[in-house]
Amino acid sequence: MSPSDGTRYPVDFESERPGRYSRFLPLIKWLLVLPHLLAIGVLLAAAFFVAAASFLGTLVTGRYPRPLWYFMAGVHRWTHRVLAYQLLITDRYPPFTLSETPRDTCWLRADRPERVARWRPLLAWVLILPYGFVASILAAVAQIASLAAIFTILFTREIPGPLYRLILNALSWQNRASFYGLWMSTRYPPFEWQR
Repeated sequence: MSPSDGTRYPVDFESERPGRYSRFLPLIKWLLVLPHLLAIGVLLAAAFFVAAASFLGTLVTGRYPRPLWYFMAGVHRWTHRVLAYQLLITDRYPPFTLSETPRDTCWLRADRPERVARWRPLLAWVLILPYGFVASILAAVAQIASLAAIFTILFTREIPGPLYRLILNALSWQNRASFYGLWMSTRYPPFEWQR
């Protein structure tokens, strides 16, 4: 959904809702994501250096360097696909790639801004604190909701719509907070429920 002013927010996380879930897969997903978590750990270490380089690049040029932006967006994409799998948004095992694939059932939608104010790398992380606080609460609630969803999947092979939307919104809020805090998006995220 778009913000109340009628324009689409430039960062969102979407998913194709499964019809039926594998009944016992949620019990072992934590084990299946371990290889991804190792890869993401390496990517996050690289992302630290990429963020530092983009900090300097943005301060000097007023633009987020294109290859660095796409790398950081890819790290977000990979991380949130794995989170979506772990939090039961999808049953499709995530690919080991920064790019979108034809088999994806979860998508990060993000638009790269052409210009970024030079002050933004200095202050964006402070400005996002209120939104990030709410996003972190939603993330904690999504963890609890996914635990509850395990039981509904065991018995019905489905997740109730409200639980599914709560988890998906939490992922979207996390992406929006991170993109703004890392000056990858220049529009402040809306405090609204997207779905």
